[in-house]
Amino acid sequence: MSETKKRILVVDDEKNISEIVMYTVKKQGYDADAAFDGQTALDMALTGLYDLILLDVMLPKLDGFGVLKKIREQLDTPVIMLTAREEENDKILGLDLGADDYMTKPFSTGELTSRIKANIRRYSGEARTGVASAAPTLIEVGELKIDCEHYCVTKNGKEISLSKKEYELLEFFAKNRTKRYQREELLKEVWGYEGFYGDLRTVDVTVRRIRMKIEDNPSEPKYILNQRGVGYYMN
Repeated sequence: MSETKKRILVVDDEKNISEIVMYTVKKQGYDADAAFDGQTALDMALTGLYDLILLDVMLPKLDGFGVLKKIREQLDTPVIMLTAREEENDKILGLDLGADDYMTKPFSTGELTSRIKANIRRYSGEARTGVASAAPTLIEVGELKIDCEHYCVTKNGKEISLSKKEYELLEFFAKNRTKRYQREELLKEVWGYEGFYGDLRTVDVTVRRIRMKIEDNPSEPKYILNQRGVGYYMN
């Protein structure tokens, strides 16, 4: 019995780009559907039939941020934002709304397929093999409590709202305290990128968002620190 193909939803109002992306993902063995406006994309995404969504920011009817926000109210399907804009605020907003990553156009087909494979692999659980069964289900770091069973973080008893990727990165630091990780290593360990490293700023933006939520003073962090030239670590 053959394995069911993974399904990808490609959302871009530029049909020439959509056609190239559709050709690329189908060549890699995935099934793919296309949507050319935000409302259609949302309706299709909420069917829950997709293993990953490639979502353009600039869309008619409903922009990519609006689509992502609605998706995250119901589903944790991996979403990679596609944007032709370099503004840092767009990237911060996308990651804060729950995007797993973003790609700036133009991008290579090799970069695209690498990120698709990594996100689908992590979403399906394939990248979580080899985790020790004796791993702690509750980690306490200072005033933080990280419930690894329920994917919940609290500080002084108050729950902190984190996106999926923010939680995964925080949990990774908590389970590997005092170890220093360069951004390339974090992209491999947390984002699952192998052979190709994504945009290093993705790590910086995600760390910054976590600090804004868990630190008393984000400009003087005491949980996630950065040793210049060595890497990020949890104090």
